[in-house]
Amino acid sequence: MVRLAILTSRVRVEEKLLIEALKRRAITFDIFDDGELLLDLSHPDERWHAYDAVLCRSMSQSRGLAVLHILEHWGVRVYNSATVTATCNDKLLTTLALLRSGIPTPRTLLAFDPQLTIHGIEMLGYPVVLKPVTGSWGRLLARINDRDAAEAVLEHQETLGSSQHHVHYMQEHIAKPQRDIRAFVVGDRTICAIYRTSEHWVTNTARGAIASNCPVTSELANLCVRAAQAVGGGILAIDVLEDPQRGLLVNEINATMEFRNSIAPTGVDIANEMLEYILSGVREEAVR
Repeated sequence: MVRLAILTSRVRVEEKLLIEALKRRAITFDIFDDGELLLDLSHPDERWHAYDAVLCRSMSQSRGLAVLHILEHWGVRVYNSATVTATCNDKLLTTLALLRSGIPTPRTLLAFDPQLTIHGIEMLGYPVVLKPVTGSWGRLLARINDRDAAEAVLEHQETLGSSQHHVHYMQEHIAKPQRDIRAFVVGDRTICAIYRTSEHWVTNTARGAIASNCPVTSELANLCVRAAQAVGGGILAIDVLEDPQRGLLVNEINATMEFRNSIAPTGVDIANEMLEYILSGVREEAVR
């Protein structure tokens, strides 16, 4: 009998959908709160080996990644892997992985000194997007429209104590048509995609963007699978921008994606697709 564990920080709509899918399949499962774990690194906790796989759904990137590293060290099958998750959690690592695989992505510069950062911004040309190298939900993004704005934002970042605010990740601004694309890749398939439409330049559904179905063309499907493979593959959400001249550009990749707003417009049972992928991996392992 297959037994799965879900690691989470809070049971959101997505986790409830996964639980419903598990119950429909009569699969035994347990939920673990990442904030309540005590892990002895030198003495593997054998209870984790009672599970055929662990699905990480942590809202905390740092806690989730730490637990993935430990469970993998103990020989526990996890989704997604620690390496894939670490790459997707870091925009710099994601960009480097995409470039290494020849995936089209917006031009990006990195600097540490504020004056060199302004020089880089002006190399790209206004407007430019400044992003933290870690983070989600479109937080701490800034569209820089002129030098005054650049100097003000950089002064604020330099004043903040976090080291990540002193790593200045600059990206060209893409004149997208008031929307971007979020595509869902499970294994070697792009199972569905949505447009995220908003009058605001940040088109995250967490920030109020409206989700609608995006047809999965062969071009989009192939690009997203290649992008997923570039970071190691698994269960991933690929954020794609439509550039008027260059076409589709992969912007970011999410290893612990939200999908509540994508089921109705696409008609795809994303939770069930995720579980089927995990169960297929478990079955393949059992045959070996």
